[in-house]
Amino acid sequence: MTVPIISLLKFPFYLKDDQIEAVNAWMDNNYRGTILYSTGTGKTEISFECARRLVETYKKNDELMRTATPSKSSESIHHLINQSDISRSFTQGEKINGSYTKHDASSYSHYSNLGDSNSNSSSINYSISFFNILFLVPRVSLINQTINRLIKYNIPKENIGGYFGERKEICEIIVSTFHSVIRNPILIKRSSMVIIDEVHLIKDTSSSFKKIFDYLVEDPKKAILGLTATLNEKDFRNNSILAVLPPLRKYPIREAVVDKRLAKPVIIPISVSLTDKEVIEYDTCSTKIRNISNKFKRYDAKSMTLLLKKGGFASGMAKAWFSNVRKRKLLLSYNENKLLAALDIIKNRFPTEKIMVFSETLESIERLRDLLSQHNIDSRIIDAKVKSKTRSYILERWGIDFNVLLSIHTLELGVDVPQVRIEIILATTSDINQIVQRIGRVLRLIEGKTIGLIYIIYVDDTTDNKVLGVINQAINPNTNLKPDRSVSYQHLAKGSFVPSSSNPKQHDGMKSLYNVRKNKTTTRETKIQRAIRIVESSLEDSLVVEENNINGEDDKTANTTEIQSLSNDNLKCIKPQNFTVKSDTNKSKHYTVNIENNTCTCADFSYRKSICKHIIAAKLLSRF
Repeated sequence: MTVPIISLLKFPFYLKDDQIEAVNAWMDNNYRGTILYSTGTGKTEISFECARRLVETYKKNDELMRTATPSKSSESIHHLINQSDISRSFTQGEKINGSYTKHDASSYSHYSNLGDSNSNSSSINYSISFFNILFLVPRVSLINQTINRLIKYNIPKENIGGYFGERKEICEIIVSTFHSVIRNPILIKRSSMVIIDEVHLIKDTSSSFKKIFDYLVEDPKKAILGLTATLNEKDFRNNSILAVLPPLRKYPIREAVVDKRLAKPVIIPISVSLTDKEVIEYDTCSTKIRNISNKFKRYDAKSMTLLLKKGGFASGMAKAWFSNVRKRKLLLSYNENKLLAALDIIKNRFPTEKIMVFSETLESIERLRDLLSQHNIDSRIIDAKVKSKTRSYILERWGIDFNVLLSIHTLELGVDVPQVRIEIILATTSDINQIVQRIGRVLRLIEGKTIGLIYIIYVDDTTDNKVLGVINQAINPNTNLKPDRSVSYQHLAKGSFVPSSSNPKQHDGMKSLYNVRKNKTTTRETKIQRAIRIVESSLEDSLVVEENNINGEDDKTANTTEIQSLSNDNLKCIKPQNFTVKSDTNKSKHYTVNIENNTCTCADFSYRKSICKHIIAAKLLSRF
């Protein structure tokens, strides 16, 4: 008898207690649901363990093993394969994506492979087991990554197939893409368990992706697991996900940082201004958007889409509305001062560091690439058009041939680059899923890495402002704490970059990123700038060190004044209150900071009795 190949799964480590809890939650929910785990905290391993545990559950029941059912019922595998749609596919030679296959279905009763392929494609081996697993990923680039991880965990390579493009391997475990499975729904029907990575992408508004759920719900006994870092449960577009795969266990960024499973994300917002020409363009678009919205009493994309479908004059106005929204977004994406601020971070602050830059439009990253080139800084762009092999080569040479990697959305999902500690986000997005994915790129832990610096460059007094609230929600979900106004994102951004000239060639001698508007620097802004430099220096040498918590209590001890309630788990955390902060000018000196009382032992605080740079730096690094 052939044993399901997932039974051979072996991790070179023990799963964490929270991961076991996630597996149990899925098992207890009749083998359906979504696990929401932050990037880098092991959601893929959870999915593998769910599959292994499901098979083990069958093994514990002799009757279920004898009938080899892939569900809790007593239906036999003979009934499964004799269903007309599946039986036709493998006994009558149904066409799968242009290639015919034909197998002896009777061999199912012996749990053995189904003969040889009679496919038009060369070198394709088909094998069917009574427990087939389909692992769906959003992009082709993630297929080999998933296959390699299975192989790493003791699953034989010959039992894992990739299914996309011209590569069509039908094995006991198949890794395929959303697009491929839509064209070949038999992959879902033949599977005992379907795992959907980045399930948040299958929204109800995507008619093609939504077909995946249509195929899934045809068999109420099929085991289904959704994986994602975040899922907006208030978004109507996620109704199908919530109905079929409700959230079961959440492990957000904050909880993972507290548990030291991720590096601390240090958010540094940098506000910039529109140029005079850009102000005119932005105001023109905004006026048109506002006038159309007021005329039809429709103020969002959803309601405007309904107007678009009416045809006639109303439809034309809706098209104009969307056109101006796109123009405004494009303008913000490649705002001249945004690109100059990014240049300054890259050139003056971290000239030798690997840096990841995200933007919303191809035009903006192409302009940034050209600007960097003018300053003899080499960079590479990875977008959806870059083929998998080329992408792998670029990632291999990153940090060797060049240090700056530019992307739109391609690198948000699944790319494992733990060495990266610095990320620049050119705003214009208020999508919390994108923000969580992007932040997660620089939080994977490796030896010597404790923080990830994330610069958010946004245009002040525009729709870009929304990004700050979204970021706060992304890293502090369901928090009831009032924001600390003494070092809020908005206050930090006031020490922002505004170039003295719009000509990039005149910026060879740029001073610091943190020049303030019109070079009028207030005392507070100067302190913020210096505090950020202390944080930046902590990448190499920890200048801010947690001394102890109040009463020496553990991080997870409840405190009535500082409590963060996390998700459904009610995990309570307190911030450390006391820090030792080294002088950024004289490393032999150090100061004691208490962020609860806003006190410091430095001369600046002793003299002025106001928040100093050491307090601000400690607060920046104590958000977790």
